[in-house]
Amino acid sequence: MGRVVTTYHQRVAQEKRALIVAAATALFLELGYDRTSLAQIAERSGVSRATLFKQFPSKAALFDAIVTESWSTADEEDPPPAGNLVDGLRAIGRRYAELLSQPQMTDLFRIVIAELPRFPELAHAQFSQGKMPYFESVRGYLLAEHEAGTARVEDVELAATQFLGMISNYVFWPTLLVPGWEVSAERVTQVVDEAVRTIAARYAVTGPETSSTCTGTPGSPRTSSR
Repeated sequence: MGRVVTTYHQRVAQEKRALIVAAATALFLELGYDRTSLAQIAERSGVSRATLFKQFPSKAALFDAIVTESWSTADEEDPPPAGNLVDGLRAIGRRYAELLSQPQMTDLFRIVIAELPRFPELAHAQFSQGKMPYFESVRGYLLAEHEAGTARVEDVELAATQFLGMISNYVFWPTLLVPGWEVSAERVTQVVDEAVRTIAARYAVTGPETSSTCTGTPGSPRTSSR
């Protein structure tokens, strides 16, 4: 019985958390981060102030939750195993396109862009807690392919940037900036497949190849922008 009660309370807490995050996102977009108060968020989400403060003691904590929710699907699956560069990139590319197509991702970037001049810490949170961990997983996959001898990627950081950039530049950025812009599912598939072909043509090893030293490996300086 105790376990049932505990599960029920956990489910209720998760539901309230989702309501709070959704209300905060909407208010940050409508009013701006600075002009939104925790009291307004509690009222919009339909929870008590005590409940809100228990889960999120500050707006910064709430924004961190928005970042986590926006990138949450990126943590659900591990990178594919090394051994087949085309299949692995295709799986990663489709996941990335799906992630970028979520409305909450667009909302997150709009909040960050709007508030960047006054609250640069929001951009730092979005990058360090969302974008960078995802980028590192792709970078790690390319490094694994390099070490397995299925790809020759001398700069995994650059290769990951190239691959993700080809997808986001078509699937995400126009949607963020141009009202009413839509990309069909068929077109998204084509964009991902073409990005895979391009990266595979550049980096795949098609025969016996001597592995070279890989730059941009874990622990190396990172200076490129994504």
